[in-house]
Amino acid sequence: GRMSVDPLTLVTILLMGLATYSTRLAGLYLVSRVPAAGRLRAALDAVPAAVLTALVAPAVLTGGIAELMGGGVAVLAALRLPLLAVVVIGAGSVALLRAAGL
Repeated sequence: GRMSVDPLTLVTILLMGLATYSTRLAGLYLVSRVPAAGRLRAALDAVPAAVLTALVAPAVLTGGIAELMGGGVAVLAALRLPLLAVVVIGAGSVALLRAAGL
């Protein structure tokens, strides 16, 4: 049959989208107004790696042997390589290990 959308649900979704977008804009505005030097700069530079770690760690720790070994390879790569290379190497390692049957 035909799909219908409850008006309250639609308004709720739209308002949540607006709230999410507003917080992102507010963050960009605030960051552009604050001079980032010293400790603040170091903290902001650490955010991408911290967020990626928070997203990947559960999969590494609760996955199989391929995920655990791929995580180890990524940690070793992180000692010398930039973040994008670490992500590619980690994901590639897991894919290869899975293809090998691990």
